[in-house]
Parts: sequence; structure tokens; C-alpha cells
Amino acid sequence: MNTVPASAARPGAPRLPGLARVALVACCVVAVAGCSTVRGWFSKDDDKEAGPAPLVEFAPTASIQKLWSASAGKGEGKLGVGQVPAVADGRVFAAAVRGGVRAYDLRSGAQVWHYPSDLRLSGGPGVGDGLVVVGGLDGEVVALDAASGEERWSAQVGNEVISAPMIGLGMVFVRSNDGRLTAFDVRNGERRWFWNHDVPPLSVRGNGRSVLGPGYVFIGNDDGTLVALAAGDGRPLWEVPVGQQEGRTELDRMADVDGQPLLDGTAIYATSFKGTTIAIDAPSGQPMWASENGGLGGLAAGASVLVATAGDGTVYGLDKTTGSALWQQPGLLRRGVSAPAAQGEYAVVGDAEGYLHWMRLYNGEFAARTRLGRDPVRGAPVVSDGILVVQDTGGRLAAYQLGQQP
Repeated sequence: MNTVPASAARPGAPRLPGLARVALVACCVVAVAGCSTVRGWFSKDDDKEAGPAPLVEFAPTASIQKLWSASAGKGEGKLGVGQVPAVADGRVFAAAVRGGVRAYDLRSGAQVWHYPSDLRLSGGPGVGDGLVVVGGLDGEVVALDAASGEERWSAQVGNEVISAPMIGLGMVFVRSNDGRLTAFDVRNGERRWFWNHDVPPLSVRGNGRSVLGPGYVFIGNDDGTLVALAAGDGRPLWEVPVGQQEGRTELDRMADVDGQPLLDGTAIYATSFKGTTIAIDAPSGQPMWASENGGLGGLAAGASVLVATAGDGTVYGLDKTTGSALWQQPGLLRRGVSAPAAQGEYAVVGDAEGYLHWMRLYNGEFAARTRLGRDPVRGAPVVSDGILVVQDTGGRLAAYQLGQQP
């Protein structure tokens, strides 16, 4: 068992410094992207093939209203962390790599408070129990008062934090890039326990946020597994492979579960870089179905449809009960599509050119499109009270609501 009491904690295995690891993994990601486009380095015709698919023209069937936009500070740029805002109690909380943390009114966009900081905040905010918690590229963890933005406590982990902390059950759960999940006391930041999971020699840059259930913490890992831990002490309860580490090379064996798992009732869903999506009975860890449609990002759910985005940009609608493919939307191929969100009767994704695309949940048809800016949208949009909030890699935020059909 990899759980170690706080009093007996030992340092993690040596890791590359944050920026060095960014550079190394960025090279690996370029290698991944290049595998299917090597011919394009020598042929003009193949260059056209390898570029982003042109935007599909369609007659909009949904009206999108932009409520506001704002800047959270200097964004992540090419760090590849997929920063995502958090929404709670009518406020939007956003962090920037340079610029600290800001809180905005969800409906008006008015800035409520600003926590200035020289830290390189990369993990995005987690919100709960009256706190906003962010992590940094140098392993810092900072907890702020959600009402005022005042600092309540700080802590340190052994590696960069590039996913949003999860808050609940009296603890703050922080995922660091060395495969460790650390639980801190929500009141004072004292470390309660941590759990280690080995990181493969080669993995896609990114970490999914952990998910809380009644007494459970669910976490997707770089080796393609989904693990359930006991929230009270970090004991492993079950482990299920989502993507199989198969192949002759480390590149072939990449199977990361980097998107946030989705808990819906007693079922938990996860998807993998290998292109597989599975449904698991959360209390027992018993797999219920598996689908060959999926990808690196997270998932979104409607009443009966699960939405997944594949690595090539295809968006799939899956039956939540059986995993069978209900539809696929190929109109976003090679456009660097983000993980999806569900807003009303629509699935929404961002892309590498800053566009947002709305698709009907029941058939995948395009319904609306708008552009946030020219910077990529890497992180999944967030929906609260019917309002969709999104952040791009330049640090710009915007909020949208559905209007009357045109």
C-alpha cells in the first residue's frame, strides 16, 4: 500500500525541474503529433492534409449571448496545463501563471477581489468549504478565503501542480505531477496523508483533477488506470485499467487518463489517450461497459448521452447505459479540441484557434459558433446556472448564455 502517514512521509523520487520537464514533455507531445504527419514534412499536398480542418459552414440553430469578458493575467501560453476557471456561489474564480487569482461576479463579470502574487500559478483554482485553493509550478499550494481573497494558509508539495485541487470532506486534495495525491486539512493546511502512483517514463503532459464521492477519492493516472481511494486515509480500494499500456515502444504504450473522471450517480466514467472510454460501478470498481471511442480530455454528460473528444478532434456521443456510439462529429479534425462541457441541450468544446463550438447533444449537429480570441482554448469550459465560462491560454475569460433560437 502506497499510503504513508504524514509523520512518516518521505520525499518523492527526484524529478526534473518544472521548466525542464515542460520542455522535455513538450518535445514528446510534438513527437506524438508528428507521427501521423511525417509525410507532410516533404509534401505540400500532405501539408494541407495535416492542417486544421476548415470550419464547417452551417445555419445556426442556437443563439449565443456573450455576457462579459475579462483578463485573469498572463496565461499559460505553451505550458500545456489547460487552466480552467472554477464557479461557485455566483462567482467565477480564475488563476493566471502571472497575475495571481481573481474573483468575478458570474453574471456581470465585475471583479470582486484580486489576490496578487509573484507565484507562477498553474493548477487552476479549486473551490469549496469557503476556500479557493491554487497550485504552482514550483509545488506551492495557497488557500484563500473565497469571500475576500485573503490568504488563509499555504503548503508545499514536491512537484509542480498543473491540475485544480479538489476540496471536500474536510480536506484539500492536491495532485502533483510526480504521481502523488496529497490530502491537507481544510482548516489549517496540515498534511493528513498522501498516496503515490508510479509515473511512466513517457506520458502526455497534463493531470486530471481528482473527483470526490461519498467517502471516496477517484483519480486517473498516467499509466491508464483509474483508482479509488478511501478519502479518510488514502487506502486504495480498487484499480481498473481504462487504457491498456500496449506496444513495443514507450510512445506506443502511452495510455494517460488525464481528463477529469465524471461521477454520475453511482457510475463513474473515464476516458484515455488510447481512445477508450469506460463506465465503472463506483462503489465496487466493477466495469460496466467499454467503448473504443474517447480520448485524452475529460467527458461531459447530458440526460442520456456521454460526450467524449478524440485525439484527432472527432467528437463522439455515447449511450450512457451501453457505451454504444450514438453519433460522431468529424468537423473539428486536427483543430486541437478541448474536453467538452454540457450547456442545456448542447455539448460545447473549444479549439486551438480560440473558437467555441456548440453541438446538439442528441445528434452532434453544429448549432452555434463564436470566437473568444486568437489564443487556444485548452481547458474544458465550465457551466454553472446555465452560464458557460471559458479561459484561453492567454488568460482571457468570457461568459456565455444561451439565447432565443435565431
